[in-house]
Amino acid sequence: MHKTAAYHTLGCKLNFAETSTIARQLKGAGYQKVEFDEKADVYVINTCSVTDNADKECKFHIKRAMKANPEGLVVVIGCYAQLKPDEIANIEGVDLVLGAKEKFNVLSYLEDLSKSDKGIVHSCEVGEANTFIGSYSAGDRTRAFLKVQDGCDYKCTYCTIPMARGVSRSDTIENIIKNAQEISERGIKEIVLTGVNIGDYGKGEFGNKRHEHTFLDLITELDKVKGIERIRISSIEPNLLKDEAIELVANSRSFVPHFHIPLQSGSDDILKKMKRRYLTKLYTDRINKIRETIPHCAIGVDVIVGFPGETEEYFLDTYRFLNQLPISYLHVFTYSERSNTEASDMEGSVPVSERKRRNKMLRILSEKKKREFYESQLGKKLPVLWEDEEKNGLMFGFTENYVRVQKPYDKNSSNTIELVTLDKIEADGSVSVILN
Repeated sequence: MHKTAAYHTLGCKLNFAETSTIARQLKGAGYQKVEFDEKADVYVINTCSVTDNADKECKFHIKRAMKANPEGLVVVIGCYAQLKPDEIANIEGVDLVLGAKEKFNVLSYLEDLSKSDKGIVHSCEVGEANTFIGSYSAGDRTRAFLKVQDGCDYKCTYCTIPMARGVSRSDTIENIIKNAQEISERGIKEIVLTGVNIGDYGKGEFGNKRHEHTFLDLITELDKVKGIERIRISSIEPNLLKDEAIELVANSRSFVPHFHIPLQSGSDDILKKMKRRYLTKLYTDRINKIRETIPHCAIGVDVIVGFPGETEEYFLDTYRFLNQLPISYLHVFTYSERSNTEASDMEGSVPVSERKRRNKMLRILSEKKKREFYESQLGKKLPVLWEDEEKNGLMFGFTENYVRVQKPYDKNSSNTIELVTLDKIEADGSVSVILN
């Protein structure tokens, strides 16, 4: 009798890479993958802990699993599972909770696992999470997420990730190249490099604490991998993005003109309270360097609103700062108090209604920035990687510099790269194209 497993991933691209790797492990042991709302023998939920909402989502998906099959085994892994294992174990329906060190051992625990009233916890002190397990996602999307780094040694006052994922550590260049080649052999055209703090790549590469290699070394080697047509850098800290890396992307065979650079606040006072490792001057310098070197580059920005002590004036500083920067879009996060972080004890809490208002203002600004960027690209000939999904007779894809484009659905175009001319911005915000 064949066994079935279903998976749901919350949070970041890194989690997607890890879930996909666990799914391949279970597949190798005879578990057929099914949709999450179908009846399955095992449900694996990979959790996030960045916001309070992620916790609520985790509980929601446990209920979904129980509805699909009350007898199915529910396994919860990921950041929330590392931070609050006992809290999760007490949720009705949960059978197994695995912390940071154990999540890749799902298979070994399943053999002896049976449905019970209370979940079994296998967690560790986060200090023990110091080994690196290479991961990548494949088969779920047009692009693959390739994990190159894990953990973080930064001490940002709002963040739980160091407590959930442990110290900064990296995969070896050799292993990353091997995984990239495997992805290429699967016919996947684009790789997104992921990690918690990928600019810190090279630290802990061989289990030691110092840097053996740098992020520049890594991307230099990856650029030589044959068969991969596009490599995208997911998110990199501004203080770790060096001129040499920007210049490599500008002249690269495979790296696409797209950077995502977290800012978090446009106020130096707030950045200091957050214990970020740069101020607005350095951030401006990085954006200008990209614009000078790669004029058509997409630049995404993370920002947090409602951090303790963020007065209206500080928020407006952030708004004005972002408004004048030549960026392409924003990811806006509403600050939420996380236990055991420095920020949770800070004075000057911002009312939730005010946090929401500020979030909305920056989302509107993001749409404005995105439109401006899209308009600047109209009339240009750009390569597009088409995705398979059909929606109202259309298919969608992204240009190398992250403009979302559309054309009438054509099955033969799926997972192909096509040179098109960007024509006009449609009502849904994507750009229609003229086929060359």
